[in-house]
Amino acid sequence: MPSAPGGPRLLLRRLREIMAEPVGAQDRLDKIVVLIAANMVAEVCSVYVMRGDGMLELFATEGLNREAVHQTTMRSGEGLVGLIAATAEPLALSDAQTHPAFSYKPETGEEIYHAFLGVPLLRAGNTLGVLVVQNRTLRVYAEEEIEALQTTAMVLAEMIAAGELQALAPVETGIALRRPVYQKGIALADGVGLGYVVPHEPRVVVKNLIAENVEAELLRLEHAIAEVRTSIDELIERGDVAHHGEHREVLETFRMFAHDQGWLRRMREAVTSGLTAEAAVERVQSDNRARMQRQTDPYLRERLHDLDDLANRLLHRLVGRNLVAERGSLPENAIIVARSMGPAALLDYDRSRLRGLVLEEGGPTSHIAIVARALGIPAVGEVANATSLTEQGDAIIVDGAAGEVQIRPSSDVEAAYAEKARLRARRQEQYLKLRDVPPVTKDGVPISLQLNAGLLVDLPHLAETGAEGVGLFRTELQFMIAERMPTATEQQSLYSAVVAAVGDLPITFRTLDIGGDKILPYMNTIEEENPALGWRAIRIGLDRPGLLRVQIRALLKAAGGHALKIMFPMVATCDEFIRAREIVEREKAHLSRHGYPLPSELKLGAMLEVPSLLFQLKEICAVADFLSIGSNDLMQFLFASDRENRRVADRFDPLSPPMLRALKMVVDEAEESGCQLTVCGEIGGRPLEAMALIGLGYRSFSMSPSSIGPVKAMLLELEAGPVGTFLRDELERAGGGDTLRPKLAQFAETHGIPI
Repeated sequence: MPSAPGGPRLLLRRLREIMAEPVGAQDRLDKIVVLIAANMVAEVCSVYVMRGDGMLELFATEGLNREAVHQTTMRSGEGLVGLIAATAEPLALSDAQTHPAFSYKPETGEEIYHAFLGVPLLRAGNTLGVLVVQNRTLRVYAEEEIEALQTTAMVLAEMIAAGELQALAPVETGIALRRPVYQKGIALADGVGLGYVVPHEPRVVVKNLIAENVEAELLRLEHAIAEVRTSIDELIERGDVAHHGEHREVLETFRMFAHDQGWLRRMREAVTSGLTAEAAVERVQSDNRARMQRQTDPYLRERLHDLDDLANRLLHRLVGRNLVAERGSLPENAIIVARSMGPAALLDYDRSRLRGLVLEEGGPTSHIAIVARALGIPAVGEVANATSLTEQGDAIIVDGAAGEVQIRPSSDVEAAYAEKARLRARRQEQYLKLRDVPPVTKDGVPISLQLNAGLLVDLPHLAETGAEGVGLFRTELQFMIAERMPTATEQQSLYSAVVAAVGDLPITFRTLDIGGDKILPYMNTIEEENPALGWRAIRIGLDRPGLLRVQIRALLKAAGGHALKIMFPMVATCDEFIRAREIVEREKAHLSRHGYPLPSELKLGAMLEVPSLLFQLKEICAVADFLSIGSNDLMQFLFASDRENRRVADRFDPLSPPMLRALKMVVDEAEESGCQLTVCGEIGGRPLEAMALIGLGYRSFSMSPSSIGPVKAMLLELEAGPVGTFLRDELERAGGGDTLRPKLAQFAETHGIPI
């Protein structure tokens, strides 16, 4: 078997010299293929570059016909070169022409060559091209030769990424690294944002690729691995959740991968081939990302994500940077791209410069989505590989209504979205004109429209939208964005500021709703098989009454002299509500004894989100001053459909007969008992769903600020009587599961109701 003269280290040193020469891009590339062919003892070396139109083009060759350069092209998946591009995996064959994917290109003159070795040109998991060597003989390429060619491919990928080859590509396509990409995700927060990518955790750009001293680089790598292992061990031994929100099970997974011998061996081999420690980590990470992008199994994707995160920790150690996102001063028109984020991190950014948010993770009911809606930031979640597909400064468009992301859009796409943004702005101006119009249906039925809030930044929306108050203030957001448990004084300070901002308008505070998917970063986590059905919300408050008492006392003090409504979440039985009410009464008595002013009026209510309360309606209406429908949880519990699970989250429709009949039961009993009733879940903020709820008899809604205008525009054109009759008749005729959504939409269209 031929051996490469000088080995991969000499090849990399010669590559570095060629890269520094003052020559044109084509001359440089021509010199590189000659060098690689000589070093690999191959008759042929060719470089194929992925163009923006998805075609692979021969950019340089030593051994094939030179006339084929910039003439020979193939699709991704076509031939052996296309197969490598599609799979992002190396391919070594002793007789290429017997492989089923072999595709003969007569203009290249490659029919005389048998042995074939090709590797993808990868950067951040993205395939930028293919590097190939060929021999006339039936040669078997050794593992060391494959490794050497992959190392060389990394250097070429960085050359492509630097933009040097852009001038050699067709003007109409360019190279793939800069091609437009469309990604479909899930809508998190309405709006259209046009701007430029700012990574939440910027990828370390490895500039020093070629090692001067391999032994020293191996030592650097071992030290960095040891430091990462130690830091993970320390976080786990602390027994709590780390500052950045990693839960124990995530850290345990990191620890397992930090000792994975296969992963470590690949990095050591890359250093041995002549790369610096950070370049070796980057090369292995890029291979991993390429596999991750092509993986359909969700479990394996998650494990590959864990490896990606661990590699990032290692890279930051090697280059001496802290893993915390380097936010600093945000550029104008910034759109944050992240794998995941906590609500506190989003609040750290300068809102005046922020135009959008793109997440690989996070559904519409996640807390980052709630904060994004509160801030009015267009956001899209579940965008596959968003962090790998984007680079700092890339042009990007976020359509928060459609759940779409356009990366490096073409000029015509950008113009279309700019017009869409202008149309949306004009529509918002029309909604603004409705601010002072009373929310009354055409047949004279008054409807109360209030806001859902959780932060002080939400409250200016009261004046902007003309909302009649705050129907749901989520107190847990203060706890979730803090690094430690807020003290009684800190809680009272926030609630006092909220009460002052609301003024004479009504406000309903929901007590701490944590557990399930709402984890505080400073509390011990408890492993539960079904956390949504586990120890959460009022259950925690009743089991840890000190926590609930501190919050109740802070609320009562803050609202001294003002009307106050307190609502308990996740109530499953009347007994739970009665026990919570007794805690409130004891706190009232305590404050009264010590001379504190009490609220001028105090009402206590329950969130109706657990189906068991549907069968205690008469009893709960007798002891509670009001009820509020939490449609998100009620929906998932009613259909046993996890709202965070994409496989089942959209399987059932809230406008199907089972859900509508359950909601009808509640409104009928509340009316008969004289119990106040409102809807604070997501369905109340969507015009079509709100129309159906009005038809059922609901007259009070609380929703996100951006929903007030569309819902008010709808109800001003609605007659409550006819839609009620229509809905009653349809429910009597409906089968067990067919959604009424199409019929309700048809009703709205027929009657000119904007939805």
